[in-house]
Amino acid sequence: MTANIMQDEHRNKVVSEKVLYPELSYLVTGILFDTQNALGRYAKEKQYGDLIETKLKESKISHKRELSIGDSGNILDFIVDDKIVLELKASRVITGDNYRQIQNYLQQTQLKLGLLVNFRNKYLKPIRVIRIDS
Repeated sequence: MTANIMQDEHRNKVVSEKVLYPELSYLVTGILFDTQNALGRYAKEKQYGDLIETKLKESKISHKRELSIGDSGNILDFIVDDKIVLELKASRVITGDNYRQIQNYLQQTQLKLGLLVNFRNKYLKPIRVIRIDS
C-alpha cells in the first residue's frame, strides 16, 4: 500500500512539473467556462473580454488587457499574472494564423504559456500553446 502511495505522489509531481502554471491555468480556465456559460456562443469578442476582466478582478488575479507589444502594432487580449498570454476568439474555426499569432505574442513577451480560446465552439476547449524557443 505504501509503495502505491509513493508511486502516485511521484506521478503527480512529474505531471505538475510538466504542466506550466497548473493552478493559475485551472483558475483562468474556470473563468473562461463561466464566461461562455454566462454569454453563450454568439457574443462578440469584446463582450467576452469585458466579462473575463470582471471575473479576473473579482478573483484578484493580476492582469493586463489589450496590451500593445513591440513595434508591430499587435495588441494581445490579456496577460494574466505576468505568466500567461490569453488570446480570445469568437470565430467559426481556429486557423493556423491564430496559432502563429499567439506564438508571435509569446516570442515578443518572452512568456512561456499561451491560452487560445474560441468561444464559438459548442464545447469550450482552451488550447495550451507553449513558446517555441529557437
